[in-house]
Formats: sequence, C-alpha cells, structure tokens
Amino acid sequence: MAHGGPAAMDDGDDRNGLRSALRGLTTRGRSFLAAGVAAAVCAYVLGQGDLLRVGLLLAALPLVCVAVLVRTRYRVAGTRRLSPSRVPAGTEARVHLRMDNVSRLPTGLLMLQDRVPYVLGPRPRFVLDRVEAGGRREVSYRVRSDLRGRYPLGPLQLRLSDPFGMCEMTRSFSAYDTLVVIPRTQPLPPVRLAGEAAGYGEGRQRSLALAGEDDVIPRGYRHGDDLRRVHWRSTARYGELMVRREEQPQRARCTVLLDTRRIAYQGAGPDSAFEWAVSAAASALVHMLERGFAVRLLTDDGSSVPGEGAGGFTGSTQESADSAGLMMDTLAVVDHSDGGGLSRAYDVLRGGNEGLLIAFFGDLDDEQAAVAARMRQRSGGAVAFVLNNAAWAPGAEDDTAHGAAEARLRLLRESGWTAVAAAPGTDLARLWREAGQPGSGPQSALSGGTTGFTGGWS
Repeated sequence: MAHGGPAAMDDGDDRNGLRSALRGLTTRGRSFLAAGVAAAVCAYVLGQGDLLRVGLLLAALPLVCVAVLVRTRYRVAGTRRLSPSRVPAGTEARVHLRMDNVSRLPTGLLMLQDRVPYVLGPRPRFVLDRVEAGGRREVSYRVRSDLRGRYPLGPLQLRLSDPFGMCEMTRSFSAYDTLVVIPRTQPLPPVRLAGEAAGYGEGRQRSLALAGEDDVIPRGYRHGDDLRRVHWRSTARYGELMVRREEQPQRARCTVLLDTRRIAYQGAGPDSAFEWAVSAAASALVHMLERGFAVRLLTDDGSSVPGEGAGGFTGSTQESADSAGLMMDTLAVVDHSDGGGLSRAYDVLRGGNEGLLIAFFGDLDDEQAAVAARMRQRSGGAVAFVLNNAAWAPGAEDDTAHGAAEARLRLLRESGWTAVAAAPGTDLARLWREAGQPGSGPQSALSGGTTGFTGGWS
C-alpha cells in the first residue's frame, strides 16, 4: 500500500479567493443578485423604502454565501491511498480517498473530483451530502491501464457549495501520488539450464575465510555457534569470545540485456515487438532473482539499474526485493533509445566474466549481429531471444528478409550463443522450457539444421 499524507487546499490570498468565489456564483446566486440590484434601483426611482430593503436582502444573500465559502477554504483535509502502488499492466488498482472536516461547523454539499490520466479510465467524481464537524467520509475508485508507465494521480479537486446553493467554489489540494504500471510478467518453468551454476546450489563459488591461523578473520560469538570454531588467539586479544567466520557463498551472477534501439523494432502498442521484449526481460529478471542469482539489468546504451552489490548486481537476499522493485520501475518507463548500435553494452560486458547473459535483441543487421557475437566471449553462458521486423511487421515478411534473419541467428550460434527466434504470439515459457531441453545446445542446433525455436545454454 502507498499512503498519501493529509493534504491541505492550495493557499491563495483573500483577494484572489474572493474573486474566484464571485466567479463561482450559481444561476440561483446570480439571479438573486440581479433581482436585488433591480429591486434597489426601482425602489430608488419610485421612492419605496420597503422595496429597497427587500432588494438589499436579495443582493446580500449570495454575497454572504460567498464570504462564508472564502472563510472555510482551509478547513477540509484530504488523504489518498493506493492499494497497491505498483501493479502489472492490465491489473486494477484501487484508490481510496478520505475527507476530514477539521472545522467546528458542518459543511454543505461537497463534490469530489480526482485528476487521473485518460489511460487509467474516466475521471472519478463523488458527491458528499454533508460532513459534520470533525466528521470523515471515505470513497474509493478503481484504475487500470494496459500500458506500462508512471501515472500521476491528483491533485484532488473539491467543489464547495453553500447550504442555499448560491455559490460553488473549486479548490485544489497540493498533494498527488504516482501509480507505477510495470510490465506483465509470466512465471517461467524451473528448468535446469546447461552450463548454469545455481545461485546457492551445485557449482556455486565460495569466498572462503583466509587460510592460516594468523590470517583468519574472526567475528564475535553468537548464541548457537559451534564452540569448535572458537579462535582463542583473537579471544585473548579482544577480551571476548571470538569465532572463525563461516565461508560465505558468492551468488551466481546473471545479466539481462534489453535492446531498446528504435530502429530495431517496428509497431507500437501493447502487442508490439518492443513491449514483448520488455515483458520478457521483466519475466527473466524475476525468475532469476527467485532462483537466487545476483541480477543486473543492462540496456543497449550501456546504462544499468544501480544495484546494491558490486558492478550493479543485486546485493544480499534481503536487498533483492528492493532491487527487483527498482528494476521493474525502470522497465515501467523504459523507452526506445536513439542509438544505432550495441557497442556501449559490449564495452560494459567486456570487463570480465559476468556469469550468465540473457539478451533480448530486436532486429539485428550484419554489423550488430557481429557485435552481439563478440559479447558471448565475455560470458559464462548466453542465450539470445531475437525479434526481427520481418516476422513482427504485418505484411513485411519475405523470403529475403527471412533468410537474412536465419543467417544472423546462425552467426550467433556459431559464436556460442543459444539463439532463439521469437515469433509474434510466442509464449516465453515455451521458449524457456525448450532452452532447458538436453542436447539442444548451439552445436546440436547447427548440426540438426533446425530453424525457429532452438534451446539450450552453452
């Protein structure tokens, strides 16, 4: 849940408040004012004192209502709460609004209106009949978006009305909240991928305590520690019980590379190739984090989400949830880049062995396919999901484009990648499952001469 604190109405000086209140006179209030002025003029012309008093009464009533509304502008507080504040695309979120009358007098008729972007649905409006002194009213509405992004909610607008219906005045609260619509994710099958070292299982790397009596790194004794691990020399030095540090497992690493080049994708909307790639990258991130990997999100322009660990990877297990949320927030607003190549991403990856590499590429030309092929040399294992425009653009597929796409997939496979052609409407879980089938590595894909879906980690 996301909680928005109490929000007071926007401040304004008395002159502006009075001017806006006069502009808010209703038809009834304007009619009373016009009738009062007309009666006063007629009374002056005809010399009728009683008619003058009636005219003054008619003209004064809407003006008194205006003055009352101006004085009550700071006496209503509002709170907004999102449940939840981060939702996948196509999922509903509920917005709760609470109005508190903090004055000593009851309010009149209140009309509540919250500003929401049009992609979230119609603008919600609520009518509150009467809020007693110190009273509270709560209302809620639902929002939903099929498009990922960050959407502001608010500021909340409140239309005040006097008991006689002479004047209506709109006030805006100053606070607003943000709804984050993240990409859709789908659960991926827990297959065993060839060449993969599990996050904390078989094939893990360990960072051992330094060997030797003099090099041991001790720590303070904790309840439940094995007394056989007591380091007596450090105990004598520090005057308290010290034990040898346990070996610390080093989490296996995984880099998820997302190609965002504008020229690599065609089409727009929730079913476009780019949105498929973003959702697939989000699914891979969540899946690898659940398996205990330290994950990093990298884009083609070389930028990555700052992680808690070294090199931008997620830190400890306790920090993985926060890191995952930060990555999903980044994917919620990721857009096309104007760059034309993958060289910046290659520069980031060529620093050393970064573990597994999962890449989601758009359309690759010969030059970018060669750059992607060199990325494999810096990775412990690599798989590429390639989306080409010939398959995703309606009516654009031809034999020449299809043959060129197959040639580039072959180049990636020869470089050690497991290159998978992602066609429109393809289920990512199906591709992921086929990637874990035994004997489906790059060499077998080449020897078998298969086209389309090939799997396996090298």
